[in-house]
Amino acid sequence: MSNTPQHPQFVDWFRQSSPYIHAFRGRMFVVAFGGDVVAGEGFAHLVHDLALLNSLGIKLVLVHGARPQIEQRLKEADARIDYIHHLRVTDDKALPCVKQAIASVRVEIEALLSMGLANSPMAGARIRVASGNFVTAQPLGIHNGVDYQHTGKVRRIDVDGIEQQHAHNSIVLLSPLGYSPTGEIFNLSLNDVACSAAVQLQADKLIYLTEHYGSKASRKKFLRQFSVSEAETFLQKQNKPDETYSRDMQSAVHACRHGVQRAHLIDRNIDGGLLLELFTRDGVGSLITDDIYEGIRQADINDVGGIIELISPLEENGTLVKRSREHLETEIEQFTVVERDGMIIACAAVYPTSKKTMVELACLAVHPDYQNEGRGDHLLSWIEQQVNVMGGEQLFVLTTRTAHWFRERGFKPADLKALPGKRRSLYNYQRNSKIFIKRL
Repeated sequence: MSNTPQHPQFVDWFRQSSPYIHAFRGRMFVVAFGGDVVAGEGFAHLVHDLALLNSLGIKLVLVHGARPQIEQRLKEADARIDYIHHLRVTDDKALPCVKQAIASVRVEIEALLSMGLANSPMAGARIRVASGNFVTAQPLGIHNGVDYQHTGKVRRIDVDGIEQQHAHNSIVLLSPLGYSPTGEIFNLSLNDVACSAAVQLQADKLIYLTEHYGSKASRKKFLRQFSVSEAETFLQKQNKPDETYSRDMQSAVHACRHGVQRAHLIDRNIDGGLLLELFTRDGVGSLITDDIYEGIRQADINDVGGIIELISPLEENGTLVKRSREHLETEIEQFTVVERDGMIIACAAVYPTSKKTMVELACLAVHPDYQNEGRGDHLLSWIEQQVNVMGGEQLFVLTTRTAHWFRERGFKPADLKALPGKRRSLYNYQRNSKIFIKRL
């Protein structure tokens, strides 16, 4: 059977994406994008990607902005464009322009999601789109002497209504408009609607397609991942922050602080960026998370007792090699621990080898009370990042009891001869451990 050069690459990508496809089915994602995205040339491709996510069983809540469209309507009506503290002051003359612009954008999005032409990515999709009064709002009021008039803030999201639409496999579309119980209409910010929806729905992900993929470390490498505290520190250190990116990151941080597991910031100009971020291991955007990464740190000498308490049962049943206290004290700098309320609930060690691109993972353990909650996955992910920083390209592990766990996470069986020479000479034939290697 002949293959063209791109076939193996496609097959490899498709196989690697399958774990994410399974993991995301039935999950709820809030995807937010501004009016610039809607007006951009690549918006139709984004809609096709959103349709694909829907077909994979992902529950979608789309939140759109309309700032450039509103400004165009205001100019045509010769109305004032007032922004104070990044919020538009919506007066009586501006409100009709706001409603017209947002309605126009919403209809355009609904039309693209409804497209089902043959020989197109949307062929046979038959997507239902639900939009309406899912957002209850209240007036922003007067701040520092400024009356924002018809500009409001989110009061409540109709969680039950949105969940009912998801039960019928509909995509929910939220506009930056809110309605009060007294029948008033308020102009809302995209970030307020997106963040409020993600928090109140307890979405699995909040995703911003932002104008700039802004975060660069001092080494001129993009920062792929932040804990919430790291993101806050990053924002504080920006001398001339990009306003759009900063608002999106602040909103993402707030969401993660209030129950959303993960938030992603993706450059809207990357064609297929949404799919690349979600279905590849490295992604193309920045990830912010408030999960147990907050409790992951390098171990110190004070952690030896907690590590011993954690790994002793696994040493007794033969899962782990026995390590003396003296041995642990000598090698404590190789360990990473997960601490919760002063207790070590997970640990792992990494050992560089004579072959600098190969790093050994050892002594990975999770407390029984915290297993089956993703702790091991998060710890492994953290270690893979650290190994990458070290310049490692392959992570290998020797195991007797947990082969399937590692295989499910991308490790592949290998022979003893695949190990660096010095590590190979230390192999314990009595334990007869199996060897697995993962390319990073």
